[in-house]
This record gives sequence, C-alpha cells and structure tokens, in this order.
Amino acid sequence: MRVSGAPALRVSGLGKSFGATVALSNASFAVARGEVHALLGENGAGKSTTVKLLSGLLLPDRGTLELFGQPVVLKSPAIAHAHGVQTAFQELSLIRDLTVAETMLMPYAPRGLFGQLKRRQGLERVAAHLASVGLGHIDPMVEVAALELPERQKIEIARALLRSPRILLLDEPTSTMSGRDIDWLGEHLERLQADGITVVFISHRMPEVRRFCDRLTVLRNGQSVGTHDVHEVSDDDVIRMIIGRSLASTFPARLAPRPEGKVVLRGSELATRAKLRRASFALHQGEILGIAGLQGMGQRSLFNACFGAEPLDSGKLYVDEREVLLASPKDAIARGIGISLVPEERKTEGLLLKLSGRFNVSLPVVERFVKFGLIDTVAETAAVAVALRQVDIAERALYQPAAAFSGGNQQKLVIAKWLLAQSRILLLFDATRGVDVGTKHQIYHLMREFVAAGGAILFYSSEIPEIVGLGDRVLVLYQGEVVAQLEGEAIGEETIMRAALGQGNSSGAAA
Repeated sequence: MRVSGAPALRVSGLGKSFGATVALSNASFAVARGEVHALLGENGAGKSTTVKLLSGLLLPDRGTLELFGQPVVLKSPAIAHAHGVQTAFQELSLIRDLTVAETMLMPYAPRGLFGQLKRRQGLERVAAHLASVGLGHIDPMVEVAALELPERQKIEIARALLRSPRILLLDEPTSTMSGRDIDWLGEHLERLQADGITVVFISHRMPEVRRFCDRLTVLRNGQSVGTHDVHEVSDDDVIRMIIGRSLASTFPARLAPRPEGKVVLRGSELATRAKLRRASFALHQGEILGIAGLQGMGQRSLFNACFGAEPLDSGKLYVDEREVLLASPKDAIARGIGISLVPEERKTEGLLLKLSGRFNVSLPVVERFVKFGLIDTVAETAAVAVALRQVDIAERALYQPAAAFSGGNQQKLVIAKWLLAQSRILLLFDATRGVDVGTKHQIYHLMREFVAAGGAILFYSSEIPEIVGLGDRVLVLYQGEVVAQLEGEAIGEETIMRAALGQGNSSGAAA
C-alpha cells in the first residue's frame, strides 16, 4: 500500500568515504509512504553504509536525507529514533549476556521518578509485546545467548517493532530464516503496510524480495543504478544490475558420474545434549553431501560435533573408517584428520575482526611458519597471499583488519583460512548467509573445485534451492534424526520440505 504525497524517505546524492575507500559516491532513491522497498547490491556496494547513515550511526560526507518531506541531519541513533526510524540489523545488535527483556528495552526501559528501573513493568511490557508478535513461546527472562540464531533475528525485529517505527530498516532479515520464520516475517510486513509503515528491505534473496516488496533499488560501487517495480524486472535483469554482468547459470554443473569415493567422514548414531539424536551419515571423497532441515532439528549440533566444538553424548565418529575422539576443534584441524568448519556466524565464530586478514588466515596453522621460536613472516605472508588469490580477495587483506571488508569478503577470508590449512573435509554451515549473488556464485565454484580436487564437503543451507543445486546427495534431518536420503532425480525442493516437516520417510539409510 503506497500512500501519495511526499515520500517517507528521500536520499539525494549521498556520499561517504573512509579514508581512501569510497563506500558511497552518489546514492539517490525515494521510498513512498507505506511501501516495502528493497535495497539490493553486492557486498561492498554501499547498502550497509546507507543503513548506518539512515540509522544515525554515521554522518554523510555529502548529499541530503529527507524524512516525510523535511530535510534531516541524523547525528545519532537517538535522533533517528525521534524521527521514527528503527533498524533491525543483520549482524545482530543484541547484547548476548543480557536477558531478552533487558536487551529489548535498552535504552528506553521504564524508570521511576528518581531514575530507578521499573523492572516488573518492563518485563510485563516485553512479555505482552512478544505475545502480540507471535513470539510468546520465548521467555523474556532467558539470556539472548541461549537462543538460536533465527530466534535472535526475530527478537532483533521485535525490538524495532516495540518502538513503534514510522520507517523500519530491515537489514537482511531473512538471512537466518527459512520456512515458517519467513512466513512470520511476511505476516508482520503485511500488518505494517496496512498501518502505513514504510519498510526498507535489504536482502540478497530474490524470492523474498518478490514476495514482500513493491519496488527495488540497486546499488553498485556506491551508486544507484536503477529503481524499478519488482514485477517489471526479471531475476536476470536484477543480477545484471547488481554485478554489472550476467551469470551463465546459478549453480555450477555437477561433475560427471564417477566411481563413489572412499568414506572420509562417518557418523554413527550421533547424539548430543542439544537436539541431535541417533543421526548417522557417510561423507565420501569427492562429494558435496547436503544436509537439510528446518530450524532446530539438530543440524547445528551435527556440524559442531563433527568439528569437536560440541561433545557427543553417544555415537561414534570415524575418519577414513578409523574411530576418532574430537575433544576440541584443534583435534579436528590436526594433520591426518583435516576437518574444518565455516560457521554460522562469521563475525563472532569465524574471525577476529580487529586483526588483519593475514593473521586470521594463518592462525589455525601458524606453527607451520615458526622457525627457532619466531614466526617467519615472509613465508607466512607468501602462503596467505596464495590462499587469498584462490578466493579472489585483494592482497590488501594481508594488512587490513577483517572488519574493514564486506560480509562476502569476510566469508571468503574464513574459507581461505581452511584452504591454507589444507583441509580435506569442509563443514559449511550456511556459508552463503548474507552474501550477495556474485560472491555466492564464487563460493559455489570454490565448492565444486574443492571436491573435484579430492576434497569432501558437508553442506547445510537455510536456502533449500542451494541444497538442491549443489548436493550430490541430500540427507534430511527431523527431530535430530536422518529421516530421508535423496539422490539424483529424487533431490527436489518439494521432496526435501515434505521430509523436513516429518511427512514420510524416503530412506533412513545414510551410507
């Protein structure tokens, strides 16, 4: 529902630089009142910078912002909030060690006459709000860290809604979501539009853009390259605008059928204290084994257990058909084992953001470069530079902090780390979350090249089309168990979803 009159938001000639790096050079677009407007672009195109400018976290070097027809200068988040702008960030701004109620109320918790917190009133307010947005099952007294990532993303959105926004900025809101979680978001977007609330929807997922948005604007290299009605442009048109070229195909071709490789990683009746129970699988050399399942079905525990990051309550792990006990990730990385994990949250689990790309990439195997008690930085730098070229990252990553790079390049830094470690088994847990289409395509090809060279990949994605497009075989988890094994023509979105919802059993075998 678009409302006539002055746009809710108008961005004109917006520019922002960080030293020699130009994040935005000429961003211009307008968003009508009551519209859901998509903002698309590659990682590094300027989307995150635009969101920070609109949120009051940064000031532009040039250009103007207008809200509801009035020029504004958003010098701080508090000023943005006063103008009715609220943001739900992809890289969550929740404080993990606080309770859900505490982090949702900050910094606007109810206070008494002398400034004391009204804790009971605040708790009641949060509990009522959670119930009103369909999250009544979440205890407002539980610590944020205890929630799974999709639930934390929904709490991030719920916090923004609690503050009654006039303009809501959603930064990759579906990057951690699938199935019912996306339906949950869709229901709230409909309500917001019905109430005349304006939404800016930053995303890399075209299905959600087409489902939720009225119009879209594409940024490339810090500039606006076009605004269109969503239904007037094809996916190919959007991709060409985003990356400046077309992609030959979404997924690289599967390798020609060949003799099944040896089993390099096998799990037998694996169970953890979390949600994994009696899960069995076998990963062969030269294959991508897809793992599918709805949120909370044990997939995270499966990957953590295979990396030594979560203890097994029962069951056994085998590498090259030899039983192994992985007490820590260090055991998994060790020579002769060669297991590595690209985790769900790259910023908190995969990288040390304040340190250089060279440090991050060499860290797991830095002892290889130690001579006489000192690190041979020449050898280390040369080796890291080779890994960076493999994943197509500029060599400035050797000395710049990981935080200076876009989300997609940060993810490629994590992958480069394991290529340098000469891992032979990659555990990729939602490795393309929050990554633009061009970088996704690069990661897909890296995956195919890795298995073609004799590696093996265990691959989970919250995007089922990725599982279908990349998996040589697919296992579906339901309530912590493998309930289906799919191969060849049987691998399809409908079949996977049916098994993921507990409807039918295509094969319990996981060999």
